[in-house]
Amino acid sequence: MKAMKENHSAGAARQNMFANQPVKSLLWRLALPAMGGMLSMALYNVVDTIFVGRGVGSLAITGVTLAFPVMMFTMALGQMVGIGAASIVSRNLGAGDLKKAESTLGNAVALTVIMGLVMTVLALLNISTLLEWFGASDVVAPYARDYLSVVLVGTLFAMFAMGINNIARAEGNARVAMMCMILGAGINIILDPVFIFLLDMGVRGAAIATVISQVLQVAFLIRYFISSKSTLRLSPAIIRLHGRLAREILAVGAPAFVRMGAASLMVLIINRTLGFYSGDMAIAAFGIANRAMMFAAMPLMGIAQGLQPVLGFSYGARQYRRALEVTRYALFVGTCVSVIGFLFLALVPEPIVRIFTTDPVLIEQGVYAAERMFVVFFLVGFQIVGSTVFQALGKVTKSFITSTSRQVLFFIPLVLVLPRFLQADGVWLTFPLSDALSFVLTAALIVPQLREFSRKMDEPLPVVTGATSSS
Repeated sequence: MKAMKENHSAGAARQNMFANQPVKSLLWRLALPAMGGMLSMALYNVVDTIFVGRGVGSLAITGVTLAFPVMMFTMALGQMVGIGAASIVSRNLGAGDLKKAESTLGNAVALTVIMGLVMTVLALLNISTLLEWFGASDVVAPYARDYLSVVLVGTLFAMFAMGINNIARAEGNARVAMMCMILGAGINIILDPVFIFLLDMGVRGAAIATVISQVLQVAFLIRYFISSKSTLRLSPAIIRLHGRLAREILAVGAPAFVRMGAASLMVLIINRTLGFYSGDMAIAAFGIANRAMMFAAMPLMGIAQGLQPVLGFSYGARQYRRALEVTRYALFVGTCVSVIGFLFLALVPEPIVRIFTTDPVLIEQGVYAAERMFVVFFLVGFQIVGSTVFQALGKVTKSFITSTSRQVLFFIPLVLVLPRFLQADGVWLTFPLSDALSFVLTAALIVPQLREFSRKMDEPLPVVTGATSSS
């Protein structure tokens, strides 16, 4: 009984926060922890690659890069469940339906467990086929196999940490989401040198460190959701699939899955194309540039994740003035952050590349790639935040279009065509072209949505307990 009262009190406080706190400060309150968590997650990918590059060699970076599509596909499944569930949780908390929000958590856990186990078994049974698809050369294949065979064991934990973390953020507890990611990154960074250098386990050691960090993240999240600190309470009784709700989770989260799934396919195509035209060292150069890009994009993902619960709650509560204000502000902030990322990635790439390797050939190729890949990175923030708007509103079709436009509509067709004429340069130039095109498409859909918010602002707002202001 006491735990139920504490949960109710915590939930009421968070609902009051969403309903009444000025949206700009509320966005930062949720986005800063998300940015910190996402940066820490990107940091351990970066540090992982640094340790592998300096402790094992340039070809080991190629091996890890070749295994990356599988890890991205795992993230895609986790994001599909997590983002779909988070959108539903946010809107139902805004509408005051705690029961459906809690049921959504249970369905998300069940979906994650089922998909994680299925993927682990299928991938481990077909690891040789996967490496052949990825285009691993005879020299690089042993590194890729050593890394991938261990990472696949942690698939379920990776999906759980990625997906369920979104629900903690959706109920307004961004600090828990941040601490979960910082925990994973911290453990991985500590264990990497132990397994790679001290125990001399090479890329396999890097993979073991990653899996251990993911297991601890899952334990952290379970502990949170069974405690009185969470608005939603996780218990065995709610961990079951309800067909209609599970389908809604997957439908709302499908754009995120297609976006990241397409990114996985995109990396696979890039690796094979670069291997064909330029060899293993070009793949390693892409691996370094891609890690740098992910690190620069993580603050943008944090802003988007901070926006999602605020916008979802405001829309569910019919507070359209707040919805308009927070959307405009998030788009502005995302653009500013992506401009800063552009200044580092496109204008001064050499110091960044040198962090990963001392190999002069790899440094030269990495700088060459970065100078071409990131020419219009300053547009990326608007596109990432814009696609999140439609996810938060539960508008599946527009969310699908904006979330997948870069990878599916533009990048994959371009990367299949341009290298036929420009060889490896065709791969590098595909990045700015797809970024620019997806920006134009997202802007064309966002502007009418902002106008819709403006039209609805004159509708009477519902009365929220304890509300004194709507801005």
